[in-house]
Order: sequence, then C-alpha cells, then structure tokens
Amino acid sequence: MNEKVRPMPHKLKETLFNIVQFDIPDISILDGFAGTGSLGIEALSRGAREVVFIDDFYPAFKAIKTNIKRCEAEGSTRVIHKEFNRAIIMLSKEKKIFDLIFLDPPYLLAEERDPLKVIYKREVLSKGGIIVLRHHFKTKFESKYFELKRKMRVADDVLEFYGYGITEAP
Repeated sequence: MNEKVRPMPHKLKETLFNIVQFDIPDISILDGFAGTGSLGIEALSRGAREVVFIDDFYPAFKAIKTNIKRCEAEGSTRVIHKEFNRAIIMLSKEKKIFDLIFLDPPYLLAEERDPLKVIYKREVLSKGGIIVLRHHFKTKFESKYFELKRKMRVADDVLEFYGYGITEAP
C-alpha cells in the first residue's frame, strides 16, 4: 500500500457506520478523497443506491477501480480521477446532488483549505444531507459554510458531521 493512501482504521470506520447505517439505504453518496474506496464500497454493501468516488492520486484511483470490480459494483459506481474542487464543479454542472458525503482529505488540506466550501458553493449536498469529515485531532478546522451537527474523537481521529443550518439550505 502506498503511504499516501491512508485507509480508515477499522474501529473508526465501524463507529462511522454505526452512526449513519440507517441513512444509507437507497441514497446517493459521494466518497471524496476516496483512497481505496472502502467507505463508499461499505455504503454500497449497506444498500446505497449509488456512490461517486473522487481521488486525484492515480494509485488510489486504480485501487478504487480494482476494488469496485472485485465487488462487482460497477453498475452503481462512478470513479473520477480529478482534483477534488474540479470534480465537484463538474458534478455540479451535471446537476448531481448527494445525500451523504464522506470526506477524508489529507490532514493538511483540511487545515489549509475548507473542502466544504466548494460543496456549499456548488450546491451538491441535498437539503437534509450530511457531510462526514475525518481529520486528525490536532487539525484546526472550522467550516463557515455548514453547521456542525456532531463531533466525536476516536483515538487520534475526529469525525465531524455537518449539514445545513435551519434556514440556509439552497
């Protein structure tokens, strides 16, 4: 495994899916900074209607394609090999809307740039949708675009759940 691809630790992934498991059946999911694609593939196994994977790192892109093929899930997936913001802009032009968005960006990216900004500006999250952001507990992150609904720490990782505020859904 390439050191630039950080798979989500099993305990953290289990915690995440214990929280969102009842929201997954028959929804559209975006797995951003997808790495190996394990979050999106897990969501498919739990009944998601479709998953779009985004990763601009070519070895990750290849790993996602391989993993989807192994699971025979090509019909309900799409893998985009682009920089995250460019991919979101493209999806917005296609009028794609997601009910659940997983974001597991490189730790420095979360601190230096708000990956939620392009999601908000391009309106690719459904009105009742949720964004799940993973980051290191030492990462300083605060979104100006979505309301923090829940936050939990598991070991060195933090999972933050964001959605629209009461009055600001597009």
